[in-house]
Amino acid sequence: MRKHLLLFAATTGYQIREFADAARRVGAEVTLATDRCHILEDPWGDRAVPVKFDRVGESLAVLRESGLKVDGVAAVGDRPAVLAAAAAEMFGVPFHPHAAALACHDKHLARTLLKASGMRVPSFFRVHTGDDASAAAARAPYPCVLKPLGLSASRGVIRANDEPEFVAAWRRIARMGETELQVETYVPGREFAVEGVVTRGELQVVAIFDKPDPLEGPYFEETLYVTPSREPEPVQRALVEATAQAVRALGLSHGPVHAELRYNDEGAWILEVHARPIGGLCARAVRLADGIPLEEMVLVHALGGQVRMACQDGEASGVMMIPIPKGGVYQSVEGIERARAVPGIVDVVITATEGQHLVPLPEGATYLGFLFARGESPEAVEVALRRSHGELRFHIATALATLNPSS
Repeated sequence: MRKHLLLFAATTGYQIREFADAARRVGAEVTLATDRCHILEDPWGDRAVPVKFDRVGESLAVLRESGLKVDGVAAVGDRPAVLAAAAAEMFGVPFHPHAAALACHDKHLARTLLKASGMRVPSFFRVHTGDDASAAAARAPYPCVLKPLGLSASRGVIRANDEPEFVAAWRRIARMGETELQVETYVPGREFAVEGVVTRGELQVVAIFDKPDPLEGPYFEETLYVTPSREPEPVQRALVEATAQAVRALGLSHGPVHAELRYNDEGAWILEVHARPIGGLCARAVRLADGIPLEEMVLVHALGGQVRMACQDGEASGVMMIPIPKGGVYQSVEGIERARAVPGIVDVVITATEGQHLVPLPEGATYLGFLFARGESPEAVEVALRRSHGELRFHIATALATLNPSS
């Protein structure tokens, strides 16, 4: 009998199709649990269950009544991971505990648990946007970073160097509709991402990504991920050890993890840990032995398979998330073929569509597209990504055209 994976995702795009392809390759079945059933495309058809990620109890009842027999669960995204953890407990299959997934989704709870475990964390406090912004600004250490508690991908994250900047950042985040914030001491240093998988509480690292661009604020838009890391072995070891300690502190026990860290003269600092793999198209930058995609490893692991030999395939790789330079309406792009022709570039994917309203960080949560490169060294990959990006010319209208109703 084929094993059956229940996949939780708030999108029906590239990464979900990768899971479907992986299931076919390994002879497994996949049912999608999503809040996007109204826009599902083939091949899912009736192999999808409608859920609501902000209503865990209600969604568990739907899953229970579906009669599904499940051998494993996986999740794409932070909110889906929380529901996946609750569903795993209900079905009695391995995954991260529900409490651990919740902690990963709550910046304040995560910081509290990490601090209690003795980890190196910035000073922090929690506030409500209905509180007195000036009073909170008087409490803050400077420079500091304001972070909405429930958002990810750097949305709403703003650095403030003094009290006026703090109040301005506070008001800007409040206009986004966020009600709770965390204020943290700004941690200087180089930034990294660690991709891994946890089995019975033990972390296995799949990749360490350097983020070559400085991320110093006032906003923290990620652009480049390059692996393997160019850092010396002691730094890499410190990053891995900090991630493993954070996994234990948060209670993560079975499944993928994606961690964000900084490193400076004091050592490694955990910024965030997510109970899911690296998101979306960025997963293409991780290719395991024999070209196996990351999603296939996650699927096999969720269904009880052996992944102890999972590792990068030896070739350097990287991705550039093409940032939105300004707000406006996307019109077109020039230079795609030139960008693809840069040595080392393996793909250029423009995800912005004509007429799309573009919103840059800190309010926005999307990119113009993605560039992918592979090469003999991380340095070669970084050069290829920057050269390829330099060939692109994006046309963005600064305002919507106004139609004359009398014309």
